[in-house]
Amino acid sequence: MSISVAGLTKVYGTQKAVDNISFELKKGEIVGFLGPNGAGKSTTMKMITGYLPATSGAVKVSGFDVATQPLDVKRSVGYLPEANPLYYDMYVREFLEFSAGIHKLSNAKQRIEQMIDITGLGKEAHKKIGMLSKGYKQRVGLAQAMLHDPQVLILDEPTSGLDPNQLAEIRDLILRIGKEKTVLLSTHIMQEVQAMCSRVIIINNGKIVADDSIDKIQQVNSTQGILLVSFETAVDTTLFQKLRNLKQYEAIGQNKYKMTTDKPEELRKEVMQLALNHDINISSLQAETQSLEDVFRSLTVKN
Repeated sequence: MSISVAGLTKVYGTQKAVDNISFELKKGEIVGFLGPNGAGKSTTMKMITGYLPATSGAVKVSGFDVATQPLDVKRSVGYLPEANPLYYDMYVREFLEFSAGIHKLSNAKQRIEQMIDITGLGKEAHKKIGMLSKGYKQRVGLAQAMLHDPQVLILDEPTSGLDPNQLAEIRDLILRIGKEKTVLLSTHIMQEVQAMCSRVIIINNGKIVADDSIDKIQQVNSTQGILLVSFETAVDTTLFQKLRNLKQYEAIGQNKYKMTTDKPEELRKEVMQLALNHDINISSLQAETQSLEDVFRSLTVKN
């Protein structure tokens, strides 16, 4: 596993910022790490990277233990914190040369030019970092995080404050990076999660409340099953009385119905059998799921 977290806990005084969480990430995964402010996301990321010691639990990155092999972990991880700490008085290349020196890269010049090309910084590389737009500052942060060619990237709010064009550019960059590396990505922008991530982990009050693919999380966390059924021709709705698992239905268009059930798979079978028995053609039959934003709210709302 590229990242293995087991029983990870962080306590500040009497408060558990992170409470006994466990998860694993494989190479090639881009995983969204979601949660409301104060849920424990940034604290978890800092513990994975070794910037913050854990109270208890274990973290391994590329097989290295964060507690006992911190230098090996830092060589394996590229970290872009939410604040993106850059030296604004440095020029772009100067800053990357400084970072390459910290990592003691033998091929520093070649690697810097590769990162400038990959992150699209070519036209801005002659400028001081303080002169750059927010989007280009994020690119510099990403270039610095990837400079030593880590196998794991930890990105904390990498698209925060970007305009739509910048969002699309950084998203495409992360997607390209994620084909070869493992990416743990924290963000509040649900559209970006759906566009980039194969899986999401949702944390609330220091505990993991969901960990699965987006589709499965949306289905599992729906309060009730809803099927959307469209028929090619008009249907005698009294036939719906034969559907044992149908709780209620609503016409939502011409020959189109919204059916509510506690057992969507069973109702799906019944609708198909009903259509077959009465020679009715179905043009579409699909489940309606909650949006990721709705799921997020339902799992993280404060009672």
